[in-house]
Amino acid sequence: MIIDEQTELRRLRWEARWLHRVLGVSPSGYWVWRTRTPSAHARDDTRLLARIREIHAASGGTFGAPRVHATLKAEGIRCGHTHVARLMRQAGLRGAGGSQVL
Repeated sequence: MIIDEQTELRRLRWEARWLHRVLGVSPSGYWVWRTRTPSAHARDDTRLLARIREIHAASGGTFGAPRVHATLKAEGIRCGHTHVARLMRQAGLRGAGGSQVL
């Protein structure tokens, strides 16, 4: 659905007023937040998630967070296993569940 610029601007102004009224956020603070650049941490997460997606896809979707983390570690990329698990969870990436032989 294509929204013209006027409608989008109206929607954003209403959103800013609503946030000001309900949450006490100043309109200028809202606009500063909307236009600021992503933090260094957010940019690093974006790059790491791109690599995680590549590893996950290369494994045929079978690698979960522990194996993705081990692969990243083998490549010399330093990150925690919980960090990898969080990014995978947020992106909706899951490893294939193993079958247990009884």
